[in-house]
Amino acid sequence: MSNISFHTIDWSKIEKTEHLGETGTSFWQTLHYDKMRVRIVEYSAGYLADHWCQKGHIVHCLEGAFESELESGEIFTLNQGMTYIVSDDLSSHRSISKDGVKLLIIDGDFLKLQ
Repeated sequence: MSNISFHTIDWSKIEKTEHLGETGTSFWQTLHYDKMRVRIVEYSAGYLADHWCQKGHIVHCLEGAFESELESGEIFTLNQGMTYIVSDDLSSHRSISKDGVKLLIIDGDFLKLQ
């Protein structure tokens, strides 16, 4: 991973981009650091991801709650203050938000299988 010098992030100055789900909408504020991506992601009420994701993530729930559904049928509920971590290609997962949620998501090459 790259060396990242100390700096602060004022998320209020980072543009939001809109991404439609199968239902609902997500809004991403994204920063890229060489081989790492850091995002604040907000899912609207009634959000269902439009795909099964194989990418690895560190996902921390900042506000609200959501479900992470695995293609195997398992469902994990994450409430405010909870985190999940998974490496690339170790699960097929998607997000579901009943009432809306705000997340910090970090992903990148450091989560690839060795």
